[in-house]
Amino acid sequence: MRRRDFLKQAGWAGVGLAFAPRAFEYAAQGQAASPVPAPAGNRLQRFRALGATTPIQVTKLRDTLFLLQGVGGNMVAQIGPDGKLLIDSSAATAATRLKDTLSKLDPHPMKLLINTHWHFDHTDGNAALHDDLGAFIIAQENTRKRLSTPQEIAFFHLKLPPSPTSALPEETFIDKEKIFFNNDELDLVYMPDAHTDTDIYIHFVNGNVLHAGDIFFNGFYPFIDASTGGKIHGMIRGADACLAVADDKTKIVPGHGPLGDKESLQKYRDMMAAVAANVERLKSSGQTLEQVIAAKPTADFDAVWAKGSLKPDQFVELVYSTL
Repeated sequence: MRRRDFLKQAGWAGVGLAFAPRAFEYAAQGQAASPVPAPAGNRLQRFRALGATTPIQVTKLRDTLFLLQGVGGNMVAQIGPDGKLLIDSSAATAATRLKDTLSKLDPHPMKLLINTHWHFDHTDGNAALHDDLGAFIIAQENTRKRLSTPQEIAFFHLKLPPSPTSALPEETFIDKEKIFFNNDELDLVYMPDAHTDTDIYIHFVNGNVLHAGDIFFNGFYPFIDASTGGKIHGMIRGADACLAVADDKTKIVPGHGPLGDKESLQKYRDMMAAVAANVERLKSSGQTLEQVIAAKPTADFDAVWAKGSLKPDQFVELVYSTL
């Protein structure tokens, strides 16, 4: 087995697709995530098994906005007279728990569901929320394209079938969309070639809350899905775009990890830019991936950012392959 293949098989569990959601449970509680070995078997099945049992933690962000953290990506719920709006949908098996959690926030019905991107740890609950609660699903157009066709996440040797029709976004957009809902203005903005080719951020303008999706992994090295269009420089541009609409009082929700702010997002962005520059300099000099990994271009950052389950060498491989 080649070294790069070994790296993919060992210790990558908390990299942002919720293949080891317990890594994110630690992060949700404000604790450092410990590496979790990747067990055998189907990762989607394991994700769904955890979805049935993992509690959903609720954090009040504003009077009408709440952070929900359980299995998979972080969710944001908005309540008000127009009905409930939810960003991302966790696991299909978490739907009952999620519906109970939402019902306790206020009595208004579920109306809108927005997906930050296509990955299953953010969309697996789509069908349940659409079929059972009548949620109308909105996403960037590439999210619908990817959910409606077979997909492969090559880094993890993971192949996924098309999602059911009821899980697909019913309204899509190309670059941006503006929604007025519950006395707030929501800006949905596409960030091309970032974590994937489907990513958006959602900015609650009046509430001053920004859901950055998997453009932002708070506290650990991010996963970049090269097989569906992700690139390191797109991640950096996405972080820059989020920083541009944030101020010092903005509450910034990452796709994974604890609640952030402008300062934490800036540190994350600067880390990515520095590692990208280090790797790009070595790659442009003709060094192979193995040589670049041996040079340890993340060494200055590992003490802070290697606390998740994506190892430094794996992050270097992702950066190298997407330059």
